[in-house]
Amino acid sequence: MTVKVRIPSPLRTYTNGAETIETEGASVGEVLNALKSKAVGIETRLFKGPNQLNRFVNVYLNDEDIRFLKNLETPVKSGDEISIVPAIAGGK
Repeated sequence: MTVKVRIPSPLRTYTNGAETIETEGASVGEVLNALKSKAVGIETRLFKGPNQLNRFVNVYLNDEDIRFLKNLETPVKSGDEISIVPAIAGGK
């Protein structure tokens, strides 16, 4: 199933500047793992270990936070869109 992955600006160095990458998988985790072969090096920014997202990375499937679904096991279908959103911290 082809799924579009939206890449945030800070991670586009891994995609040669591409805003979106199309890849395949049956779940969010499979899609993100497949993304690693199309954006070499991005896995160090996304994952802290096998099947463990970095805590400063938020992932949305069609505008739904996957933490409130089935996390990386959330099923996807052709035409779905995954957005990677780095967490922003700071301030006073």
